[in-house]
Amino acid sequence: MTTTDVLLAGARAALAGAGVPSPDADAVELLSYVLGVDHGEVRMRGILRTAVVERDVARFEDLVDERAARVPLQHLTGRAHFRHLTLGVGPGVFVPRPETELTAGHAVDAARAAGPAPVVVDLCTGSGAIALAVADEVRDARVHAVELSPDAHGWARRNVDRLGLPVDLRLGDATTAFDDLEGAVDVVVSNPPYIPDGAVPVDPEVRDHDPALALYGRSADGLAVPLAVAARAAVLLRAGGVLVMEHADEQGGSLPGALRATGEWHDVVDHRDLAGRPRTTVAVRAPRG
Repeated sequence: MTTTDVLLAGARAALAGAGVPSPDADAVELLSYVLGVDHGEVRMRGILRTAVVERDVARFEDLVDERAARVPLQHLTGRAHFRHLTLGVGPGVFVPRPETELTAGHAVDAARAAGPAPVVVDLCTGSGAIALAVADEVRDARVHAVELSPDAHGWARRNVDRLGLPVDLRLGDATTAFDDLEGAVDVVVSNPPYIPDGAVPVDPEVRDHDPALALYGRSADGLAVPLAVAARAAVLLRAGGVLVMEHADEQGGSLPGALRATGEWHDVVDHRDLAGRPRTTVAVRAPRG
């Protein structure tokens, strides 16, 4: 019999020693997963020194070892917390990041500002995170989403079905999708692949486990895919519709500049994430000539 505070202390030390960026949060998430309780209860049990059975101890320690080997936390638990939702994730799909919650927030704000029953499209949906967040938080929105990877689409399909939110999910290419919605969309949101070619991610969780299709922007500046997706967004959006696009922190000037240069966008504004880094561009579709 072992107390949770002892388990957490040992896990924090092991994870910190392995270079895991958030050892405390990861230790709590793993133990809450093993025990089947929420984070608050894990921390409370630690304070109260409640005992944990040996079977749980062994399982927890095995998971800590895997996490110390830099297997993504979300692959170990099969879940990712995103805004108000818990999503299923694992090998074959990009794990949604906390900074993308702010991108989703910009899409939610734009959808609410568009008026009743806004039409929202998520291009490159991955696990379905942004589309599902919009459907959850803007209940009258008509949300559509597309994903190119069959593996990622499978995860998104399971998330849509499990959460029961009204998202029209399709398998296909974001640069050609939704020919039935051209000119009728209020908000397009996208977290496209944007890492520049030749730029290898530092974090092993990303470099070794996220699918390459979801990472690389297929050009030296990483903007080939984002700009192709933005070009499709320009076709889908009505005049005055809003594009919300996530990007790499070094693209906070280049992506807005490239959008302005097309003549298809105005009121192009870049927004920073919680760490103060450029992260999301919001632009308004200009009237068609």
